[in-house]
Amino acid sequence: MLIDNFLRKLKRYHFELRHITLLLTVLIIFQLVLYISQNKSLHEFLDKTQNWYQQDSAERLANLTTTSLELLVENVLHIKQLTEYEEKKIIQSFNIIFSQQLLQKNVNNIFIIIPNGNKITVLGNGSDFYNFLRERTEQISQAGSQHLNAIKLYKENSAAIRAREQVFTLVSDEQSFHIFVPFVPNGEFIGVLYMENKPNLSFITEEIKQSYDSASLIYSSLILLGLIAVYFISSHTVKERNKSQKQLFDEKSKHIKEEIEHEKESLFTKRIYHTHHKAEKVMGFIKEDLRKLTPENSEEIKTRVSKYASFISRVIYDMKWYDPPVNTIRNTAFKTNINSVIDFIVKYIFLRISSQSEMFEVNMELDDSVPVVFINEFVIWEIIEPLIQNSIDHSPGIKVNISISTKYFKELNLTKLKISDDGKGINESLLEKDEFGIKKIFHENISTVTDSDDNRGYGAYIAYEISKRCGWFIDAHNLTPKGCVFELTIPN
Repeated sequence: MLIDNFLRKLKRYHFELRHITLLLTVLIIFQLVLYISQNKSLHEFLDKTQNWYQQDSAERLANLTTTSLELLVENVLHIKQLTEYEEKKIIQSFNIIFSQQLLQKNVNNIFIIIPNGNKITVLGNGSDFYNFLRERTEQISQAGSQHLNAIKLYKENSAAIRAREQVFTLVSDEQSFHIFVPFVPNGEFIGVLYMENKPNLSFITEEIKQSYDSASLIYSSLILLGLIAVYFISSHTVKERNKSQKQLFDEKSKHIKEEIEHEKESLFTKRIYHTHHKAEKVMGFIKEDLRKLTPENSEEIKTRVSKYASFISRVIYDMKWYDPPVNTIRNTAFKTNINSVIDFIVKYIFLRISSQSEMFEVNMELDDSVPVVFINEFVIWEIIEPLIQNSIDHSPGIKVNISISTKYFKELNLTKLKISDDGKGINESLLEKDEFGIKKIFHENISTVTDSDDNRGYGAYIAYEISKRCGWFIDAHNLTPKGCVFELTIPN
């Protein structure tokens, strides 16, 4: 009786077991196919990503090196007479730029190729490069055997490089990147910077592939064993749950990325608008000066227009970078007199406004002992100009007296720059500090001017951010009985 009951039950489950076996077999085959296809896709993705990243990183390094040289050249060419010490410092700066790149593990060669008719000049060190800039061609070393391949590649592709004036990259069979970056100091094409870069990331991709293979095999084995034990009670639920979670995660990730990108673009656009407005005003001054140009005042106007144009060039450069390289802000090649920058801004920016006598009055007390700073003068301009403008904008309807002073403290080796006014002062709520110790007046998009202009609230913020990159310290507080002061502490 018991045996008959057992056989009947076995026959009843025999059909179900066959279906389960068939289902598990299908799942096993599906899992193997999925593993093979995913493994192949991963290998292709890693190979493509590696090739793209290698070329992108190599081109970025070459482009940054070229930009550094161009900026240094632009600050050297306008100096007609240099002492021997200054020449050695400049040559040392060039050598640092060339040698630092060769210290990179993957950089094999770097030099500048200058075409001159059928002749090719190769500049591979600071001395040769400086002699070329000073037109001492007889002192330039001849091209060596290590330069021949690069010169050959340049001759074969010179037409395309000159026509496009963009970064040009050739890839050899050994995954060696030959990069040609147009060298255009002061906007004039004179040659190319050549860099041979052979980045090797194969050890990373191999590790990723091996880890993925091991993880995939373990994961597949566990899944198949688990399916046998819990198929009837969890398979459908787990699949639906994982699918929903993945969709939710992807949707959230996409939404967060879109919000971040939108916020960055919005803030960057407003900051560009803020500086673009100032560039428009400077362009008006340039046009006015050109209309007044005479043989008697030509030198004065030429100097002034050159300053205006350089400021506009800096504004355009800022539009290219959300976070510009530090060496374009602080560099030993920059030797700026802060007093001269202040004097120029006051005289040729603010005092050129026709109604300034009714709006404000500027008093300057500048210490002649203030030493030069190694900061781009137009970066200093971007700090000082919005602070002065802040005193004017926040005192509508009344004439405001603005005082600007500099004082050098020799024992502390630092300079104090103060910009104060006798206007309404700063709202006390904006002088409160946040959790990071930063006063709210220096937050982005913070303003006490109540109008509909969404682009206000960036003057003090921009001055604070640029001062931080310069290594300066800025503070603001109210004066007694009225007015406020912005104080810059400048280490020397």
